[in-house]
Amino acid sequence: MKRIFTKFSGLTLLCLIFFQTAFAQNITVTGVVTDAGDKTSIPSVSVVVKGTTVGTQTDATGRYSISVPATGTLTFTYIGYTTQDVPVNNRSSINVVLASSSRQLEQVVVVGYGTQRKIDVTGAVSSVKGEDISKQISPNPVSALQGRVAGVSITNNGAPGASPQITIRGTGTIYGKTGVLYVVDGVWYDDISFLNPADISNISILKDASSQSIYGIRAANGVVLVTTIRGKKGDATINYNGTAGFQSVTNAVKMANATEYATAINELYDLIGSDPLFASTDLGEGTDWYNQVLRNAMINNHQLSINGGTEKSTYNFSLGYLNQDGIIENNNYKRYTSRLSSEFQVFEPLKIGYNVTGTYSKSNDAPASIFHDLFAASPVVPVFNSDGSYGDPADFTLGNGSNMNPQASLDFNNHISSNYRITGNIYGELKFLKHLTFRTSFGGDFGQAEVRSYIPKYEATVAQRATISTLGVDRTETRNWIIENTLTYDNQWNDHKLTFLLGQTAQRYKGYVVNATAQNVPFSSEGDLYLSLGDIDKRKISDSGTLSTAASYFARANYSYKSKYLLNASIRADGASQFFGGSDLWGYFPSIGGGWVISNEDFMKNQTVLSNLKLRASWGKIGNAGVPINPTTSTVAQTPNYTAYFNHIANTGANINSIVPPAIFWERSAGTDIGLEMGFLTNRLSVEFDYYNRKTEQAIFDIPILGSLGTSTSKLIGNQADFRNRGFEVTATWSDKTDGGLTYSISGNLGINNNRVLNVTSGATPIYAGGTGLTSGALATRTVQGGPIGSFFGYQVAGIFQTNEEASASGQSGTTAGDFRYVDQNGDGLIDGKDRIVLGNPNPKYTYGVNSNFTYKNFDLSLDLQGVAGVDIYNANLGFRFGNENFTKEFYENRWRGAGSSNTYPSPKLGGSTNYFPNSFYVESGAYIRLRNIQLGYSLPTAMITKWKMRKFRVFANAQNALNFFGYRGFSPEVGGTPTNAGMDVNVYPLFATYNLGVNLTF
Repeated sequence: MKRIFTKFSGLTLLCLIFFQTAFAQNITVTGVVTDAGDKTSIPSVSVVVKGTTVGTQTDATGRYSISVPATGTLTFTYIGYTTQDVPVNNRSSINVVLASSSRQLEQVVVVGYGTQRKIDVTGAVSSVKGEDISKQISPNPVSALQGRVAGVSITNNGAPGASPQITIRGTGTIYGKTGVLYVVDGVWYDDISFLNPADISNISILKDASSQSIYGIRAANGVVLVTTIRGKKGDATINYNGTAGFQSVTNAVKMANATEYATAINELYDLIGSDPLFASTDLGEGTDWYNQVLRNAMINNHQLSINGGTEKSTYNFSLGYLNQDGIIENNNYKRYTSRLSSEFQVFEPLKIGYNVTGTYSKSNDAPASIFHDLFAASPVVPVFNSDGSYGDPADFTLGNGSNMNPQASLDFNNHISSNYRITGNIYGELKFLKHLTFRTSFGGDFGQAEVRSYIPKYEATVAQRATISTLGVDRTETRNWIIENTLTYDNQWNDHKLTFLLGQTAQRYKGYVVNATAQNVPFSSEGDLYLSLGDIDKRKISDSGTLSTAASYFARANYSYKSKYLLNASIRADGASQFFGGSDLWGYFPSIGGGWVISNEDFMKNQTVLSNLKLRASWGKIGNAGVPINPTTSTVAQTPNYTAYFNHIANTGANINSIVPPAIFWERSAGTDIGLEMGFLTNRLSVEFDYYNRKTEQAIFDIPILGSLGTSTSKLIGNQADFRNRGFEVTATWSDKTDGGLTYSISGNLGINNNRVLNVTSGATPIYAGGTGLTSGALATRTVQGGPIGSFFGYQVAGIFQTNEEASASGQSGTTAGDFRYVDQNGDGLIDGKDRIVLGNPNPKYTYGVNSNFTYKNFDLSLDLQGVAGVDIYNANLGFRFGNENFTKEFYENRWRGAGSSNTYPSPKLGGSTNYFPNSFYVESGAYIRLRNIQLGYSLPTAMITKWKMRKFRVFANAQNALNFFGYRGFSPEVGGTPTNAGMDVNVYPLFATYNLGVNLTF
């Protein structure tokens, strides 16, 4: 791997030397921009040097002044007008007249294997510009999509370097892969954490089945197309973007102090009939463990790029560096990125190019259970004793529930993750016979991820000690490649426009994992930790791997007549090696879509209200091949309870204890989308509605089996369920200018989704899950026919038993005063498992966002709001108790402490009796609204910076997640998880607010 990176670095240096060019002589150009209709001047018109980010705006009188190469080109852009490119040709004065247009209809949208005008798109495709992504100051580009696209739900994780979870139009699988497909410049990926957000030009999200079906067996969870920045013709342009700031915990959970904790614990001991643990409860404030361990964490992000080219070749090279501290001590993530893309026009019909990205990241990870330890840690335990030793919970006989000193956990934690990755592709494109284009591309994803953990020989507390050191190394290698060939016919004659695509894809995915451990490895430095230094007889190693291939063929036709009537149809055939030998080796995924641009009809010409009116509808099929590989081996167990007689002599017997299920094949989805697009007042107001209905067919679900068969489990899995996600989406945008020179746009979006298990062949046989943090051994989620995936399931709390007599008289056995009183749902006089009901839904029903941009003279302001509603969370932190864990301040102040004191909060005996069973007390609303991002920038005047040989100098201040509004009792209601464990809040790395100062420079 080091040799690969050395070669890559050498190639990068050579390319930089090759493409280095000198700046041409600039001249100052002035002029005025006017309206072609009423001849009035137009303020706030964007004037940009084509191929660069250098630009200015016209003032209140429509005048502008800009420094530009004498041979350059100026691009004039304004909302509601046709964009104009004007060659400078060594002129010092250029006046421009802009004509009104329906500009949004001509916008080019990236779709699978090509582009289309927005007016020609018949599916649900949303686009986000790279400049909007870079404004979010998010280390991961997916995070920047949060609140920007209707129907797209993003769940972030606070851990540095962690990838966010993205869901497009609901969850449609349980056992299959839930991640979307990312396609970056034609290469397929499972995540894009290796990308620097500043390298992205555009992101398109394919939301409906018809637009996704061209990607077949990988498209069931949605497709995200990423286009990176390419080189542009012109003189070399150097850009630098840098930010520095800090991250701070918001909405911190306040825990009980030492006095309050001792009071509650003594109450607990009294309730269970034991002597008080603390002779005196007057212990002061004690240790605030959150304050001790959490911190304001620094974050720095820098990106340097050079872009340019000639008539025959273009290039773009960038370097990126991210240094992000976690809000936990010693937690840190560093990422280094390098990206080089070039394109060469070998001769008029032939173009070749390549994209290469190299990434290295290293993370000092936080202890795995640190946030639960902080929540549970007793405030009576000091961080350190007076002699410098660690405060030990055993000194206070706190038991196993609160036996950790979080500071010791941090100090002896040595867990490092590193990742090397090289990705990219080379391609060629040949145009021939006037209307035909052949394109071939070979891409790959080659990486190595390593996790190294070291536990030294140490003794911090009774529970935190190791008598022997242990070194663990887990290494994962990825070797993936993809070859794609497409032939496109594109022709326009009279009122007809036809584009026809034929394609072929071949892919291979190979993974290899090695896990090794050694004991008694001495520690002298981080660079001297080797498995070979451990005891020979204490070394262990295991390995495993995966290998799969796929072959695909696809075709698509796009037809437009008079830009009024639109037709789109496609078909893809996929064959995957993991299904070899079954009846479903090949899958076929058709789609069809149609559109009617009503505003282009003759009967609409004389009206002035609607500038755009388009009706579209589509249907398609997609698949999910990321399902468990077919189990083919029956296992045999030999245990003492099996007895076999041979010659009348008893022997230990053996039995087949597993059943090979029927062949598992990919999950299929069929989806319908109906959309209405409207534009008003020359498209200053645009509105888009969508209705969708997506059904996942033959999804993998549990199949119950009889215990009498002698199997080790009571279930197996198979394709036998149908799921449905159905909903509405609306997006509205208003863009305008004022006479005073203010340019602004305000956009809002709303997604409504309903998730449901429609049918299970084996009937109402549920899948139970959600056991994380439940010390009772019960499971808090249930997925069953007729309900949503992963709904919370348990007892409904009716109140609190106020006296022991009341508890004894109930049908709820094992309870006393201060315990939860559950509802007898079936009225049989007993409280048992039959009284459990659905308590909540972790699948958000509503997702929404509001995004706004304002520009006035040299100032710019962007403001983004984002939120979810109609979603629930299971606060497992409250009931995750084995003994004497701490309590939240809120619980302490509202707890039951005698008859009549509370009928909503129980006594401190949360971890005992029936109190720790899944119930409605732990289920809370996860609705929230937050100020997702606010950024204020100022660009220095062009006349000033040209004296410094600069083209752009912008400074800005940014705040992310600064204001959060919710009623949840935890750190943050943004809690992810797998489909049947979603919304379970326990040991979740909390989110935080980020405050940055930054600068954008262009030379």
